[in-house]
Amino acid sequence: MASKPPVAVYDACVLYPFHLRNVLIQCAFDGLVEARWTDDIHGEWMRNLAANTPGLPMERLELTRDRMKAVLPEADVVNYRPLIEDLKLADHDDRHVLAAAIVGKASTIVTWNLKDFPRRDLRPYGVTSKSPDDFLADLHNTFPEALLSSVRLARLNLRKTTPTVEGFIDALQQNGLKKFARMLRQNITSLD
Repeated sequence: MASKPPVAVYDACVLYPFHLRNVLIQCAFDGLVEARWTDDIHGEWMRNLAANTPGLPMERLELTRDRMKAVLPEADVVNYRPLIEDLKLADHDDRHVLAAAIVGKASTIVTWNLKDFPRRDLRPYGVTSKSPDDFLADLHNTFPEALLSSVRLARLNLRKTTPTVEGFIDALQQNGLKKFARMLRQNITSLD
């Protein structure tokens, strides 16, 4: 790859939806991004998903988290908690994400909650925030063939039922990835 991959903290809200999490993890596994997360971020998406999905055992989510950590051990950020108290954000509960970005040397926080990470609060730390739609579209613009390969592998990784290419793109669009889904549809033959 000619370009250096971005370093990005994946906020809990982008790890919550299954298909989006699958694509983001595959992109990191394939070296298109250096992912970062913390146990607090994992705890948040897992608690919310378990609370909103009756019958989904926490053990299954813990297994998913453990697999993520096993395939991307460098993604785990530790020793970020001492920074939290001094950070200023609109939502105090999100300071741990910014602290993880600082300690993890991330330039981007990938989140749906852009209003919780205002540019003026992130700029002093050299961090920006992007929606996963913009983040994945940017990855496509930087690494077009590699990104399409990652998306193809993310679809094929689904062991119980491998959705059709169209079904997979539809699922990503339902996760809010409108721009990215449009890009994928323009390259649909590369995903089969």
